[in-house]
Amino acid sequence: MPYPQEPDEKTPLQPGLRLGFAGTPEFAARILQALLAAGRVPAVVYTQPDRQAGRRRRLTAGPVKALAEQHGLPLRQPQSLRGTEEAAALEALDLDVFVVAAYGLILPSAVLSAPRVGCINVHASLLPRWRGAAPVERAIMAGDTVTGVSIMHMEQGLDTGPVYLQRRLAISADLDGPALETRLADLGAEALLECLNRLPDLRAQPQPTQGVTYAAKLTRADAAIDWTQPAVVIERQIRALRGRMPALTLAGSERLIVLAAQADASPAAEAAGTIVAAQPDGIRVACGQGKLTIVQAQLAGRRPASAAELLRGHGKHFAPGIVLATP
Repeated sequence: MPYPQEPDEKTPLQPGLRLGFAGTPEFAARILQALLAAGRVPAVVYTQPDRQAGRRRRLTAGPVKALAEQHGLPLRQPQSLRGTEEAAALEALDLDVFVVAAYGLILPSAVLSAPRVGCINVHASLLPRWRGAAPVERAIMAGDTVTGVSIMHMEQGLDTGPVYLQRRLAISADLDGPALETRLADLGAEALLECLNRLPDLRAQPQPTQGVTYAAKLTRADAAIDWTQPAVVIERQIRALRGRMPALTLAGSERLIVLAAQADASPAAEAAGTIVAAQPDGIRVACGQGKLTIVQAQLAGRRPASAAELLRGHGKHFAPGIVLATP
């Protein structure tokens, strides 16, 4: 999906705020692009250092760095913001607002207090629900039907700051993690621009004390499919993790990444993890409750494939009676 290119014509721009921006992944890049399209050009962009990626482990720039370089924006990539040098460098920029979106580094108090208005975070949940690192995936995995974005004034606590604006978004049953993240990024960009246009008159409100949940950072354990779970729970896991850390199982000695599946509530007589049918339209697996039909998956080192393609090329791994295991 392309980046948003034009500002919202219904919202007049308020020039004069001197901005900084901090972010790293695609979610943040979409928000930065919206700022640029609206004429809100940051005086500096912070992003995480380049990381090794791909089979050859080459240092690779993140989406925010690529976009900043494309537009010739001043760029900083510190390993940490905890030192006095980075705080002094940020203070010397004389910023009004420091916008943060999925940056991935902790902002110490000296950085939080450097801009005149403060640091404003675009967070992909309806705070106080899903504070933390993985709000998009956790919302899908939990079966939430509604999520949204919060524009928050940052403080030392983990996503505990008062909220300027929130926007809601329905989570449809077919929406996966990457698609939901894209929609939330664009919604967050709209809400951020409204917030900036209304500063300094807009006042942030404290978060409710009820309904606090935490979106813990994803780990390998989150990706491992436990076939004793209900089929609906496993389907949500697969859908949520498709982008960042795909769900996986073991087909014999082969690691199988499951990319798309459908849940069936009808009971299965076989033990959890047992393949009960293998047909071109899907590979059906018994779960703790119901059955899961795998419609797209990827064997380690190979390209994503439909169920029909898997059966043609690797049918021995998916014969009825074979038991898929938790890695």
